[in-house]
Amino acid sequence: MTVKAVQIKEYGKDIEINQEVKVPEISSGKVLVKVHAAGVNPVDWKITEGYMSQGKKLNSPMTLGGDFTGTVTDVGEGVTEYDKGDNVYGSGAVRMGGSGAYAEYLSADAGQISKKPAKANNIEAAALPLVGVSAWDVISNKIDLREGQKILIHGGSGGIGSIAIQVAKYLGAYVATTARKDKADYLKEIGADEIIDYKNERFEDRLHDYDAVFDTVGGDTYKRSFRILKKGGIIVSMLEEPDKELMDKYHVNAMGQFTRINSAILEKLAELFDKGIIKVNVDKVFPLDKAGQALEYQRNNSVKGKVVIEID
Repeated sequence: MTVKAVQIKEYGKDIEINQEVKVPEISSGKVLVKVHAAGVNPVDWKITEGYMSQGKKLNSPMTLGGDFTGTVTDVGEGVTEYDKGDNVYGSGAVRMGGSGAYAEYLSADAGQISKKPAKANNIEAAALPLVGVSAWDVISNKIDLREGQKILIHGGSGGIGSIAIQVAKYLGAYVATTARKDKADYLKEIGADEIIDYKNERFEDRLHDYDAVFDTVGGDTYKRSFRILKKGGIIVSMLEEPDKELMDKYHVNAMGQFTRINSAILEKLAELFDKGIIKVNVDKVFPLDKAGQALEYQRNNSVKGKVVIEID
């Protein structure tokens, strides 16, 4: 049996829709899933251009995509948490031991999936894994945000930022965020207390003595963020490594974030979604045959929430 998948053969080259991909073999600790939808993340187009290769040779051809939702069709040896017919979501990224999510079937590590949120449709579930796990891991674990504390979240209308705002409000924090002016109504709707139009305002002129910053933008924005933190505060960045000079100058802590999808956080996200505490906004949906357009749209637009590829 062969299926359709979106693949690359060389970094920096166009993606290909391969109609003759073998269904992944099931192995110990893995599940085989019929994919219904796949989420699009910035890391996906960065992989196609070789930004994430770290000098490693591409195992060609490689199926793209990480986030997915689908139905279990088989389980490997040692997998006891899932049965055939279970609706699951999580990561099937090749770099995490999966076979790639932009495909009609994938294999995924059982430790990187969970039961799909009961109240989420396939599009919503596919949009949640990477952004949701990143937001929860940073806000709840690394920052350990507490009720009454103040946090600045950069890029609040993006996939990670929008979930981070909702997680921070759930934990009882005061939340400021940077975004474009036209995203203000959306950001207020998901709980932001204060919105800074980054094109016309400098956040460091308005914000002072904050407990934490969650940076999803990087660059100069990251460096300027140190100024708003109180002594002993913390900044966590999705893009930058800790700046020791700035840490010492402002007497704050800094961490980088590399997200590893895991079942425990996915289960927590499903619980929060089903309780209505978090929701995910899907900006645009593309069919599998238009995966190249989906990646281009994600790269070149100010996406409000997530982009999703619908497969079945």
